[in-house]
Amino acid sequence: MRFSVVGLGKLGASMAAAIANRGYEVVGVDVNPRSVELVNQGHAPVQETDLESTIAKNHKRLRATHSYGDAILNTDLTFVIVPTPSDERGAFSLQYAATAFRDIGQALASKKDYHNVVLTSTVLPGATRHGLMPIIERESGKKCGRDFGLCYSPEFIALGSVIRDFLNPDFTLIGEIDERAGAQLETCYQGIMENKPPCRRMSFENAELAKIAVNSYVTMKITFANMLANICERIQGGDIDVVTSALGTDKRISRHYLKGALGYGGPCFPRDNVALSFVARSVGTTAELAEVTDRANRSLPKNLVAGLSTHLRKGMKVAVLGLSYKPLSSVVEESQAMQIVEHLAGLGFVITAYDPLANEPAAKVLGGKVSLMDSIAACVKEADAVIIANPDPVFAALTADDFRRPKTRVLVLDCWRMLSKALSGQDGIDYIPYGCSRDEAFNTRRLMELWKR
Repeated sequence: MRFSVVGLGKLGASMAAAIANRGYEVVGVDVNPRSVELVNQGHAPVQETDLESTIAKNHKRLRATHSYGDAILNTDLTFVIVPTPSDERGAFSLQYAATAFRDIGQALASKKDYHNVVLTSTVLPGATRHGLMPIIERESGKKCGRDFGLCYSPEFIALGSVIRDFLNPDFTLIGEIDERAGAQLETCYQGIMENKPPCRRMSFENAELAKIAVNSYVTMKITFANMLANICERIQGGDIDVVTSALGTDKRISRHYLKGALGYGGPCFPRDNVALSFVARSVGTTAELAEVTDRANRSLPKNLVAGLSTHLRKGMKVAVLGLSYKPLSSVVEESQAMQIVEHLAGLGFVITAYDPLANEPAAKVLGGKVSLMDSIAACVKEADAVIIANPDPVFAALTADDFRRPKTRVLVLDCWRMLSKALSGQDGIDYIPYGCSRDEAFNTRRLMELWKR
């Protein structure tokens, strides 16, 4: 099998590199001349963990082009991984996917052999069958199922670990036009995936719903843990890690995504609950749980800043460590760390910030509101308070000496409780592990009053 990948963004370029790394010939397609040039030179077109080295290692098996005809005529199966941004309704726009399907259809018109087209971009129920399939049939002059295959097969990955996640998924999900297309794609996955995952095949519509349902369920679990963290801060001896460790032991729940810290962000999770709610309304029902999850998640940064502001005075210098929405990523879209920074700046605090990968994209969003520093030391220097907003491994190595200041106490809010052992009880440091009882005396009295007879 020979593969082509349309769209060389973080997911597309990583998938192309990963498939090539498994020994297959891969052709990438992108409208960006620079992305095509970089791939053909053996370099990564975007930042993603291990992408540069994987492309370099498989340079002979991976090339890129602007031509859909080149890609379609010289491969057997095409993955389409283009943006499907949210529109004003909360749905996922097919604008870029429609353009890609038009160009693929035109290329298919001159191909005699069977070709399988696989949409990987996240879309909503009905989009593949009613929004995109007619385009490719019209442009190719061919019949889907008879002359070419079509599948919807989204990936379950996280930015920062795309290659690893793509090659080792919990399962593969395939929505298929017919048995032939689905069986071919399943066979391809068996050869590509390292961990030989189970495959679930179904109709387009069920697969489209399953994808956003998985993401919405995960965000609900994250938000539930964050709710518990908020409660733990207000009860005697409260400790979110103790609580979630117990919860996660139950096999019906598991510990995955049950941390209790800042909320979810990035380009996918925040929009999926909104999209699920849109789908529900469109078919005459509701998805209230998804709507509540979204509201609760969006309220967390502002509530956290409100709680922290009681410890701070206007004009204080606050350092924020971590700006991307998750570790090992440069993406700041919907980042709760960024929202915390903006809330603090709006309240008049002097902000310094640092992120190992996201300083540059953060600067474009924040403008001159914040001083972005080139190191942790420069960021926390002379800070009255430090917020660890991102659980990046580089922050886990910090010690009390990295925070101490002569003759001045420093407040450290650790949203991920990474430095509990290093900072708890240290002279000169007021350490606040988020999700743990903050005022033990007050919380004890509060519970005593609740049960007083």
